Amino acid sequence: MHLASPIQLSLLAGALLVPWCFQAMAADSTRLLLWPSSAPGAKGNLPADKPALTIYLPAPEKANGAAVVICPGGGYGMLMMTYEGNDIAAWLNEQGVAGIVLQYRIAPYQHPAPLLDAQRALRTVRAHAAEWKIDPKRIGIMGFSAGGHVASTLGTHYDAGDPKADDPIERAGCRPDFMLLIYPVITMGPKANAGSKQNLLGKNPAPELMESLSNEKQVTAQTPPAFLAHSKLDRVVPVEDSQMFYDALKAHSVAAEFLELPTGDHGLGCGKGALWAEWQTKCLEWMTKSKFMDK
Repeated sequence: MHLASPIQLSLLAGALLVPWCFQAMAADSTRLLLWPSSAPGAKGNLPADKPALTIYLPAPEKANGAAVVICPGGGYGMLMMTYEGNDIAAWLNEQGVAGIVLQYRIAPYQHPAPLLDAQRALRTVRAHAAEWKIDPKRIGIMGFSAGGHVASTLGTHYDAGDPKADDPIERAGCRPDFMLLIYPVITMGPKANAGSKQNLLGKNPAPELMESLSNEKQVTAQTPPAFLAHSKLDRVVPVEDSQMFYDALKAHSVAAEFLELPTGDHGLGCGKGALWAEWQTKCLEWMTKSKFMDK
């Protein structure tokens, strides 16, 4: 019998063991605070109170103009900044894609802080598109586990920006052009991952808030296209999360592909192994045929 990892057990129990902490950045990356002064609703002045982007740009000879904002998972109680963050940015760079890792706010922060951070991240990338040699119409969002909830929440709760804003970043729209959702949390309904739900919404959230953030119920014909990958044996975040979102996308005629893997635990190998390689291969194939990686 395959035993769950400590992180998987902590998620199953609705608890999280390790707080987010800073990690050394690669020499070819740049860190940028989303709000240079203070984020809206900031509770203090510590690093965890300051949402930020770590920007990895591909070599100029490889760059194809696409960019992906990456939301690591961690149940809204920590951030897996290695294999669901910085390592993914490096992998995307090898494909000619800019990888931009989002450090969003987590517990004790609750909704709407993570969504505000994701919205600001997309606006920031779009506002810097010319400087970073990115196509502003090929900026996607990617999320793993609870980071998939951040990503799908942005994909269903975006706006066109405020053309009258004094801040030029706030004038940019925050709709992602595509979504890459890997073993994502999607619903905040009765079958939601307990730890993610409590960290994001508290112990007794209002029914209308749970409904609003059950993203399978917020899909429209304008929702961005999506690639999803999930193991049917996932015991932490059920495969039904991805299936419900995929079904909603197809019901609204939104382009989508769902890779349902027959084996594997939550995490799909946590950055290594055949299952990890399989979703990466299929993801790149989908991005290519969807023309998000065209130069």
